[in-house]
Amino acid sequence: MKRLFINAAIATVNEGNDVIHGALATCDDKITYIGKTPENIWAYDDVVDMRGKMLLPGFVNTHGHAAMTLLRGYADDLPLQKWLETKMWPVEEKFGPQQVKWGTNLALLEMVKSGTTTFADMYDYMDEVAQAVVLSGMRASLCRGMTGLGSEEERRYKLREATQFVQDWHGQAGGRITTMMAPHAPYTCPPDFIRQTVEQATALNVPVHIHMSETAREVEQNVADYGKRPVAHLLELGVFDRPTLVAHAVHVNDEEINILAQKEVKVSHNPGSNLKLGSGIAPIPTMLEKGLCPSLGTDSAASNNNLHMMEEMRLAALIHKGHWEDSLAVPAETALRMATRYGAEALFLTEIGSLEVGKKADFISVRTDGPHWQPVHDVVSNLVYSAMSSDVQDVYVNGRPLMRNRECLTLDEERIRYQVKKVWGQLDL
Repeated sequence: MKRLFINAAIATVNEGNDVIHGALATCDDKITYIGKTPENIWAYDDVVDMRGKMLLPGFVNTHGHAAMTLLRGYADDLPLQKWLETKMWPVEEKFGPQQVKWGTNLALLEMVKSGTTTFADMYDYMDEVAQAVVLSGMRASLCRGMTGLGSEEERRYKLREATQFVQDWHGQAGGRITTMMAPHAPYTCPPDFIRQTVEQATALNVPVHIHMSETAREVEQNVADYGKRPVAHLLELGVFDRPTLVAHAVHVNDEEINILAQKEVKVSHNPGSNLKLGSGIAPIPTMLEKGLCPSLGTDSAASNNNLHMMEEMRLAALIHKGHWEDSLAVPAETALRMATRYGAEALFLTEIGSLEVGKKADFISVRTDGPHWQPVHDVVSNLVYSAMSSDVQDVYVNGRPLMRNRECLTLDEERIRYQVKKVWGQLDL
């Protein structure tokens, strides 16, 4: 299928961060042209007028737990450890495959409608998550999250399950699904278990995804338990010898940021979740100065409470200005890169994240004719500071439309809402 999108403002988010007014063409799953409207419009199977719309790469959400949409609003306004230990984990123990299936479908629906085309997910019953991704048409980097607080037998079981998931699903759905190995965090996984996970990641040739330094308490506990802060701890355990994505990295100092930069560790910045849980504000401007390219993630809908990357992008552009008292701390163009190009890099995906000829046709359209967009002096500034998730109109992955004019084409919204209520009601709470 050859498609041509005309009369659009195209934010390429390439090396030059160009905005082009013209046309974008796709053939099957690839971008084949960006530039002025070609004369041979007749050669395309589908010509789509994007007048009043902006085209940009689909958002890449680099950290989350999709099925936890079922827990949205269930336990708000609590500190992280109390929230986890007294509210989240007890309910999640009751989750079965159906809760994960429909909680994930609800998350996919929300992400598509707010412009996310690719996401990372760390959870349990990951076969259900992968099947949902297949049917949705989205792109995802998936991993079976593993805590190591139980018995040795439980740890071996989780490691076998995570390994099997990678073997079964890496590269599936025409390459839309990739996988990682995911020890939950240094404070929930004994050192030997983390080492074993790294060994498996090496054998399987996949990255590692792990929570790290989310709270000051977590860092203090790591020092008390192991005599060192989490970055030095994970460095010693060999985690950073693998391609690694760390979630949060809120409480890291300059020395630790230098280590992360030297080891080319990827960071998922989750401003909404970190603010709501009172965890703090990650030193993103320092990371940028040191050469890191932090991406953006929503974390779960239980701690956010939505999965809207446009909101994370705006938060990332604003909170660091206020925290550092520097209006240039995270400019709009940087925030856009964090939500797209840097997100692709964080998930080790080289064919998405920017609109360039030869890359995958993963892109979205955003309406620019609403009153909150006017006047359009700078389309990127308006996107970051003024736009709303409801402005997203069209979503394409691999050149396939997942949403057109806000109508979802691969996900049954009414059925998902019905099933979510049903499976939540089945829990014995």
